[in-house]
Amino acid sequence: MVEQIKIAIIEDDPTISQMYRIKFEAEGLNTELASNGKAGIELVKDFSPDIILLDIQMPEMNGDEALAEIRAHDWGKDIPVIVLTNTGKEEKSKELESLGISGYILKAELTPRQVVAKVKEVIEQH
Repeated sequence: MVEQIKIAIIEDDPTISQMYRIKFEAEGLNTELASNGKAGIELVKDFSPDIILLDIQMPEMNGDEALAEIRAHDWGKDIPVIVLTNTGKEEKSKELESLGISGYILKAELTPRQVVAKVKEVIEQH
């Protein structure tokens, strides 16, 4: 039996996270959600996802801070991460690049179907 791909979505907007959960589960991906950076760290630690979709601007802990914490541990240092945000790439890209992201998606530019395709592409490359 093929093991199901696991994706962690760390996103504070419940409408967006649920929309992506539905899309990914329809594609056969096991999807778990966290609504802020702190919860996201715990999710990644406990769920051991194959890939993370990460928002940047969130309450309690921003995505870049959460990613730095995830990368600081053996259990999180090699997981591919796609940043999913409305923040312009120029504003955060250098800091995020140093944390080893696999992609950067502006929410307004891609449909959920395109995001699913991007996630699958990144998973195939790892």
